[in-house]
Formats: sequence, structure tokens, C-alpha cells
Amino acid sequence: MSGAARKPDRILIVLICAVGLLVVVALAVVFSRGEPKPLDENSPAGVVQRYSTAVIDGDTPTAGSYLTEAARAKCGGYFEGGPRPARVILISTTERGASATVKVSIVHSTQGGLFGPSEYEMEETFSLVKVDGRWMLDQVPFPLMSCAGMPAKP
Repeated sequence: MSGAARKPDRILIVLICAVGLLVVVALAVVFSRGEPKPLDENSPAGVVQRYSTAVIDGDTPTAGSYLTEAARAKCGGYFEGGPRPARVILISTTERGASATVKVSIVHSTQGGLFGPSEYEMEETFSLVKVDGRWMLDQVPFPLMSCAGMPAKP
């Protein structure tokens, strides 16, 4: 009878080992994904990616380098000070000769709250134009507006 009792023990050990191996493989896949690949800096989506990264990182001068003069003019009276988005997800890109639109999903995260952290997202659109052969942001969604040299909210 002891031989019959040991057989289920071996099966249980094999099942536990298999589950443990699956957990290790899943963790390796999740942690090896890393940062998203940079898109071509000469494409509308690549410009939006670099601009959004600069805004999220708080690098206002770099973010401002992607704005057209018309977009910079919209900074009058604008102040920064709200929470930065947690991430920006590319939805689609449409090019039309010397202009383009890039649709993104902007995700905001909050740590507080009655039930713990929460996230919300909104779809927004960037408008780009070619200036001297380079894609520049002509209209930026308000949640990602970053104006170089503008005072922060006190």
C-alpha cells in the first residue's frame, strides 16, 4: 500500500515543478520586454513618440524643439503643473503629403483613491506639418502640452 501512496506524491511533485517552471518563464517574458523600440525619428509617429517621452520625463526644452512657431504661439497664458501622463500609446498615423495626424491614447495614473491606484485614458490627436523637410508638431493635445520657457503653476 505504501507504493500506491507514493505514486500520487510523485504526480503532485511533477505538477508543482511544472507550475513553477511556467511561472519562471512568464516572469522572464514580462521582464525581458524592456522599453518600446524607438520609431523612425523622421516619421510623424517617431516625432510624437520623442515629444511625448520628453513631456513625460519633464524635459521641456526638448519637447519644445518639436513644436512649430504656431504651436509655440498657443503657449501664451498656458502653465504646466498638472500630473504628467503615465504613458502614451500609438493608435494610428495618417500622412497626407506635407501634413499628418497621429492618434494616441494618453493614459493617466493616480496612486490615491478609496480603492487604491486607478488609471484612465483618453484618445487624442496630434497634427503635424513638414517644415524644411522635418516633421513638426503643429497642434498638440492639451494633456501633453509642454511650453518651453513658460512659468510653472505656483
